Amino acid sequence: MFDLLIATQNAHKIKEIEPLFDSQSIRLKSLTEMETIPEIIEDGNSFEENAAIKARICYQAFNRPVMADDSGLEVDALNNEPGIYSARYGGPHADYKLNNRVLIQNMNTVPKGRRQARFVCTICYKDKSGEYFFTGSTEGIILTELSGTEGFGYDPLFYLPEMRKTFAQLSMEEKNAVSHRGKAVHKLIAFLNKNILSVY
Repeated sequence: MFDLLIATQNAHKIKEIEPLFDSQSIRLKSLTEMETIPEIIEDGNSFEENAAIKARICYQAFNRPVMADDSGLEVDALNNEPGIYSARYGGPHADYKLNNRVLIQNMNTVPKGRRQARFVCTICYKDKSGEYFFTGSTEGIILTELSGTEGFGYDPLFYLPEMRKTFAQLSMEEKNAVSHRGKAVHKLIAFLNKNILSVY
């Protein structure tokens, strides 16, 4: 069995990631299961840099293969904000509700045809052989009000025209099939199956 550490304490992320590995001979652990957790300061300038920071710190602390992701929302009309600051868009102690209120407010003058956005997720996988990066993105539209109760973060505002639903109206299975994180994890799994798991 191959052991892989998910470098996050975010219960929502863990809940989304774990089912994607169900058919794999991989045993997952997250930071929530570790006795001590190293301090991680995400001060990079991109999703890739922040994912790498988390992966390097956790690999050094636990000496085991690790996957770390950084993700966020890029809104065209806001010059790709909130981007890497998605989790703290409403301030350093903001929660999901406040972040969504700030986004709605900042978009209140943006017309219907110019509300395009995308979710982006970059995963850094690190083991003794090096670092590898996998990115997924999903295009959508920012609504003027919340819709749906599933998911987390900006999901109730992120509308998928082809599915006629927001991320927050999708089941876990539906979301993982089309989401930025699902796409990035599938790329990681393909890499692991080709290059790593064959020796286990």
